[in-house]
Amino acid sequence: MENSEITKLSKIANELRLNVLDSVYKAQSGHIGGSFSAAEIISYLYFHCMNVDPKKPNWAKRDRFVLSKGHAAPVLYSALAKKGYFPEEQLATLRQIGTMLQGHPDMLKTPGIDMSTGSLGQGLAAAVGMALGLKYLSSASYVYCVIGDGEIDEGEIWESIMNAPKFKLDNLIVFLDRNGVQLDGPTSKVMNIDPVADKFRAFNWNVLSINGHRIPQIDTAVVLSQSLQNGKPNMIVANTTKGKGVSFMENKSYWHGTAPNLEQYTKARKEILKKL
Repeated sequence: MENSEITKLSKIANELRLNVLDSVYKAQSGHIGGSFSAAEIISYLYFHCMNVDPKKPNWAKRDRFVLSKGHAAPVLYSALAKKGYFPEEQLATLRQIGTMLQGHPDMLKTPGIDMSTGSLGQGLAAAVGMALGLKYLSSASYVYCVIGDGEIDEGEIWESIMNAPKFKLDNLIVFLDRNGVQLDGPTSKVMNIDPVADKFRAFNWNVLSINGHRIPQIDTAVVLSQSLQNGKPNMIVANTTKGKGVSFMENKSYWHGTAPNLEQYTKARKEILKKL
């Protein structure tokens, strides 16, 4: 990957963070921490990797994306708006009554949403079903999915983890947003999932571990996953930082689903703007 492309995608990630901050502050509701931790992954997928067309959101040959950790909807909405699925001005309507931008993704309301999510665990199950359907159709499309490390406390995740290898879904690429913090505190204390990479391998997945804020590492992992074609689904354990990009939000469970006040918003906005 060229340095210019890395710079572009890193800049987009911070632009997404800025939009997330603005929309959550205006709504005084929403999830900043997990949106910020996934910003580079979303930037890479939508602005470098996935074969999608905003003018044809239901195009049969498109790649699919499922945000299984649906509470991180603000970063997905920001990407969809920037990609051209709907005007960026719509971001200011986040979580308002009647808006297309509900608190969790709704495929019936928002162009570009491939699956409604919010009940944790269900998104990965849907992604497995999509990948299986595409296999039956002999489609060249991929299904990409982002799950959260708090989310994998859910049993439905592990049912999906068992199913994907059974059906040889090597067209499925999943990112585990491993930011180490969930609503109630550190994942190591709430429900320790380590050694998580070894667990996925034991379920017969291809597994790679990366720094989820490093665009070149994301690119290398995705390209390798696409090249394997060995009948195994692909899990990319992306080690990230909750609240990445704003110093006082990083690694704090408080910022899982809290909206900033004016002082916090102003301070956070200055920090992000310095990175643009």
